[in-house]
Amino acid sequence: MEKGTNSHCFEPFISPNPITPSNPVQRFPKIHQTAFISQFSSVIGDVTISNNVFVAPNVSIRADEGTPFYIGSNTNLQDGVILHGLLNRKISLGNKKYSIFIGNEVSVAHGALVHGPCYIGDKVFVGFNAIVYNAIVGEGSFISTNAVVTNGVRIAPNRFVPPGANIDSQEKADALSPIPGDSEEFAAQVQRVNQEFPASYHLSFGKNRCSCGVAYD
Repeated sequence: MEKGTNSHCFEPFISPNPITPSNPVQRFPKIHQTAFISQFSSVIGDVTISNNVFVAPNVSIRADEGTPFYIGSNTNLQDGVILHGLLNRKISLGNKKYSIFIGNEVSVAHGALVHGPCYIGDKVFVGFNAIVYNAIVGEGSFISTNAVVTNGVRIAPNRFVPPGANIDSQEKADALSPIPGDSEEFAAQVQRVNQEFPASYHLSFGKNRCSCGVAYD
C-alpha cells in the first residue's frame, strides 16, 4: 500500500489495477484511515477515498479501465453499488481529470450504478437502483429510485429527478423541478445515519483483523 493508505485495508479486496495495454502503470487506492471499507467489497486501482467515507458490503469500485476515481468526505456507498468508467472518457475539474468524481456528503443508495465519465456534486442523493452515466449532477440534487441520468446531460443544483425518469436530453434536465421537502429531509436523514457508521464499524471490528478483514481476539 502507498503511504497514506488505510492500515486496516483488507489486502485481497483492495489492490492495484492489473497491468494492461490500456493501463500499463499499476496504481494503488489511497484510503483515509477514518474511512471504513467492508471486507466484502473491492477497491481496485487509482481511487482516492476521503475521510469518514462508508463503503458497505458488496460494493465494487473498479478503476481498471476508466481512471482515476475520487470519493469525497462523509460520502456513503451503500450495498451493491458499482463504480466503473470508460477508458479515456473523463470529466475535467480545474487542471485535473477524473473518470468519476463524487463530492462530499453524497449518498449512493443500494444497487445504484455510477459509471464514468461522471461528476456528482456535494450533497447529492442517488437513489436505489438508479443509473448515472456520462452526466454532471449539480450540488444537492436528488435522483430517485430506478431513475436514469445519461447522455451528457447537466443537472442543475437542487433538482429532483422523479422515480423511474429517463433524463437523456438537456431539455428534460432543464425541466426538472426543485426537490420536495420530504425528499430533502429523507436525504439529510440518510446522511446523518451513514456518517455515524465508519467510526462505529471500526470500533466494532477492533484493531486485530486478519488479511480477509475478519476480527480476532
